[in-house]
Amino acid sequence: MLKDSQKNRRLLQGLCLKFLLLCLLLPTTSLQAQEIALPDIGNPSGNILSPAEEDRLGRAFMRSIRKTMPVIQDPLLTAYIQSLGDQLVNANASATGSFEFFLINSPQINAFAGPGGNIGVYSGLITTTESESELASVIAHEIAHVTQKHLVRTYDAVKSMSLPAAAVAIAAVVIGAATNTPDLAVAAAAGVQAGMIQREINFTRSHEEEADSIGIKTLAGAGFDPTSMPVFFSRMGKASRLYDNGTLPEFLRTHPVTANRIADAYGRADAFPYKQRSDSLGYHLARERLRVLAYSDAREGIEFYSKTLRDGRHRNEESHQYGYILSLVGNRQYSEASAILEKLIAKRPHQSEYLVAKAELEKKQGKPEQGLKTLEQGLNEHPGNYPLSMYYAQALLDIGKPEAVNPLLEKILTGRPNDALTYKLLAQASGDAGNKTQGHQYLSEYYYHTGALKEALMQLEIAFKDRNLSYYESAKIAARMKEIRQEKSDLEARDR
Repeated sequence: MLKDSQKNRRLLQGLCLKFLLLCLLLPTTSLQAQEIALPDIGNPSGNILSPAEEDRLGRAFMRSIRKTMPVIQDPLLTAYIQSLGDQLVNANASATGSFEFFLINSPQINAFAGPGGNIGVYSGLITTTESESELASVIAHEIAHVTQKHLVRTYDAVKSMSLPAAAVAIAAVVIGAATNTPDLAVAAAAGVQAGMIQREINFTRSHEEEADSIGIKTLAGAGFDPTSMPVFFSRMGKASRLYDNGTLPEFLRTHPVTANRIADAYGRADAFPYKQRSDSLGYHLARERLRVLAYSDAREGIEFYSKTLRDGRHRNEESHQYGYILSLVGNRQYSEASAILEKLIAKRPHQSEYLVAKAELEKKQGKPEQGLKTLEQGLNEHPGNYPLSMYYAQALLDIGKPEAVNPLLEKILTGRPNDALTYKLLAQASGDAGNKTQGHQYLSEYYYHTGALKEALMQLEIAFKDRNLSYYESAKIAARMKEIRQEKSDLEARDR
């Protein structure tokens, strides 16, 4: 009877939560135009989280995101979106602390901000924007939500929850709002009190107006075209007429654009000098890399790029040649790819994307040592470069030189302590070099940062059985196991 009662209570909780999320995430209409509909996690009358609390919440938030969403781990794409985000953060006078920008592998046209300066960008947004300034305008808007504390104004409603459970609750609502999929939010937030969600989610026009205003100022400060925000809003508004309410792109569901909002954005942009900015090559290369990754068959890419290059129907010829190269490599047409790539490298010998493509091509042609040399030359020109370091580490593993990987990637960890891919490569390198215990520890961190707590514990338990561990090493592993067990227990308690 008790189990049945608990089961019924959980079912009722889930139904209530689902109903609330459906109400909150559906577009709101009134006598006036539709209001802006971005989630504001928090109550402005409450106490703001301390930087340390928000940082811990942000890291837990990212573990939940990585567990539930297809976060792209491509080093070149990660480096691009982080670089663009950093430019905008540096132009925002209110930005403090670290920001992490990451990509979600989805055709959805959207972006979202989470606690701790974590900002997610859907790949569909990059491929839909018509300029880098348009992309920057959306990111600048999300940065403003973080700097103005729109996301975490108070911890009152979640202080009674453990930090991991609070992070999952926030991630669930952000994901649900960004994707307009309440079922996903309900699944991710199973067991969370419906009342907490109701208190903590507010949709406010004032926050959106503030984010627009600060975002435009940030764009101008970073050297981007400040009119790109209203231009993008206007284009999305016109596109909305092609859809009914059930098929609207996610950006239009969560960022409804009205004539007033567009006019206000133009008015704010007019306060800054007109700035015509050429798109960076990195922007164009990232767009085409994403396009190629989306093809299920490399021959689709070959057909697309051969046609656009032949007809001259492209915004940037060089990036389309790059996309063509990637497609040719994917279809094992190595000679054709090499001929085009050599011309690009002759033009830009230090471009990371081209060096990585050349190294990958050389590996596929049976010349892995030459590929390693190509990456090494790139690193000599760009010491510490993230994507070159990651591909260089993989190249070292491919040719059986794991002992050189750890010093290289441990330096990367100092600047990217939460980078899951780095831990994964370190785990392989340690194992291949014969240090199985260290390999299990690194693999544990990989699982931990991707939200797989059970698997993270299993790896530590294996490492802990090593009889050759020193007292210090044993104590360190035991302490880490205790931390992860507590987090796992907190999440399991939330779901009961």
